[in-house]
Amino acid sequence: MPVVPACLVCIAMKMIHDRCCALDVVSAAVAILEDSPFTNAGIGSNLNLCGNVECDASIMDGRSLQYGAVGALSGVQNPIKVCRALIQEQMKGPLSCGRIPPCVLVGNGALQWARNYGIQETTTSSLLTKSTLSAYRKHKRRLSAVDQNSSKKRDTSDNHIQPPCLVVDSLPSDGVSCIDSLLDTVGAVCVDASGNVSSAVSSGGIALKHPGRVGQASMYGCGCWAQNGTKDDRPSVACSTSGCGEHLMKTLLAKECCRSVLGSGDCSAMAVQRTFREGFIESPFLASVDEKLGGALVLSHHHDEGVELVWAHTTETMCLGYMSSVSSTPKFQLSSLPASATSGKSLQVQGVNFKQPP
Repeated sequence: MPVVPACLVCIAMKMIHDRCCALDVVSAAVAILEDSPFTNAGIGSNLNLCGNVECDASIMDGRSLQYGAVGALSGVQNPIKVCRALIQEQMKGPLSCGRIPPCVLVGNGALQWARNYGIQETTTSSLLTKSTLSAYRKHKRRLSAVDQNSSKKRDTSDNHIQPPCLVVDSLPSDGVSCIDSLLDTVGAVCVDASGNVSSAVSSGGIALKHPGRVGQASMYGCGCWAQNGTKDDRPSVACSTSGCGEHLMKTLLAKECCRSVLGSGDCSAMAVQRTFREGFIESPFLASVDEKLGGALVLSHHHDEGVELVWAHTTETMCLGYMSSVSSTPKFQLSSLPASATSGKSLQVQGVNFKQPP
């Protein structure tokens, strides 16, 4: 996850002090990150194979368990606002003639729904930055070189076709492979003054993705999860994930992290660590993947014991910011794997506890 502006945490905390609900807080926080040109969400998103911006996002309310998501959405600067609106409409109940209101919309259908709801549209050019445009052109040049090299090998081989990926390392490299780019997904988790939790996530997806590709940020149980505690003393949990979307989708990482915390008598950090080890790094669904890239921000709230915030990642780094209602300033953390660790195969888990305010 990318750098978190100090103003973001402060604005979100002001909303908490103003007794805004957790759902509105995470929506506002992610919208600010979407407005930043330094994140792979909203403005500054990665470009797809055709040079367009298509965003994924989702949000979940722990109290009602309602969920809203958009996928491959173009023409909207703040996809998270569409997700928030989808939840709002679901809470109103069935549509006319008993129709069920949607919780997930994609592509032009999502754009049309947002337009009808009154959410502001924008152009692809307004979502571009010099950095993303430069990266796109560089990646396209390298992709063309790979395709040409692969074509030559096919022409000269003796009825043996080599997969294009095998020739990538043989090309002159400037330090960035044709698939290397921002995998960052922005997200937020929150518990409000009433003890309700919510989570949200937003992403521009991977660079040079095929148009219409949908990542974990819009998939139920993959990009975010939130669930209020129950009367049997189970904690409230919320999670937002980041990393390679296909890896996170195949492992339902957000839901599984929360499920582990809910079903464990251990501390949240131990539960999250176990999920990453057994359900991600060692997952049979990722057996063919050499480098498993994922990260998660997990919040658990015990009504009498306070809040535990845990972050875990297999990527080289993960950046986050956090603040409690009794803190005077926000805290920021750039979490890194140990120097001897290997990205995609090693794990870093850290956390912090907040006492229940008097």
